[in-house]
Amino acid sequence: MTSGRNALYQSAIVWDAHACLPLEYNGDMSPLQRHREAGATFVSVNVGMDFNPLGQVVRVIAGFRDWLIRHSEHYILVQDVADVRRAKQEGKLAVAFDLEGSMMLEDDLAMLRLYRDLGVKQIHLAYNLNNSIAGGCHDVERGLTDLGREVVREINRLGMLMDCSHSGRATALEIMEISTKPVIFSHANVQALVDHRRNIDDERIKACARTDGVVGVNGIGLFLGKSVETSAFIRHIDYLAEHIGTRHIGIGIDYAFDSKTPGHSDLPPGERREKWWPREAGYGSGTFGCIPPERLPEIADALSQRGYKDDEVIAILGGNFLRVAEATWTVS
Repeated sequence: MTSGRNALYQSAIVWDAHACLPLEYNGDMSPLQRHREAGATFVSVNVGMDFNPLGQVVRVIAGFRDWLIRHSEHYILVQDVADVRRAKQEGKLAVAFDLEGSMMLEDDLAMLRLYRDLGVKQIHLAYNLNNSIAGGCHDVERGLTDLGREVVREINRLGMLMDCSHSGRATALEIMEISTKPVIFSHANVQALVDHRRNIDDERIKACARTDGVVGVNGIGLFLGKSVETSAFIRHIDYLAEHIGTRHIGIGIDYAFDSKTPGHSDLPPGERREKWWPREAGYGSGTFGCIPPERLPEIADALSQRGYKDDEVIAILGGNFLRVAEATWTVS
């Protein structure tokens, strides 16, 4: 299979719903050139997880915003959907931010507006473990707290994408029940194919579709089935297409770019990796691997070769995430 960029891929808005750069102050975002060279139109970049304190998250956002503004000849810091469309027209990469968890809100609803205004366009409420707002996928099963329900309503009101990745099952189902806007899983795979707690079962998959949301297929080998072949990625897309249709499928490969700083860790001092990524769940085994951004054209080719229609390929590559952003984002 070749990974050449055909006319269909070149015409599409290609949306990667989640990627990770090192959470460093005055961070260097130049690795995103790989997305741009691969023909991506948009990428959402993580700016903090539940274990990152507010001060660190704000400093990371400040550095990323500064870098993007200083490199505006190739990048656009996204405020609205029009910026994504403009990036496509101008051959630039549109970039927005996402939060993985809600502890950096410090239980203060007013923080949501601040983060939104700084470029955070999507958020999920728990990163693997339970917190004061929501339940995580690697903890005792628990739904939203009273505060968590308020947070969901405020996220809807402010116009941010409500993301259920890394959330526990009960939390995700409750979010999708009460949300008045489409809900997404920016980077989550099919539990029926790979039985891992980070993956999602059919009930959550169908609940997401009922909100008119999107499930973004994750490129990490542990969640694909310990394979980072394009065929493993397509297998999850095929399952979703059969169960909820191509209107509700997207891409969130979750590629993590390495730090150039020796010894850098996104974990603050004193935090243990095993707490957030339990070894019994397969983390730390060295068998991860991840589909890189360079593989995006090959995914498009593979979908066409599998018999997906042109409009379905365009929707999966980014049209579906663009649709939910149009239904959700505001700049008020």
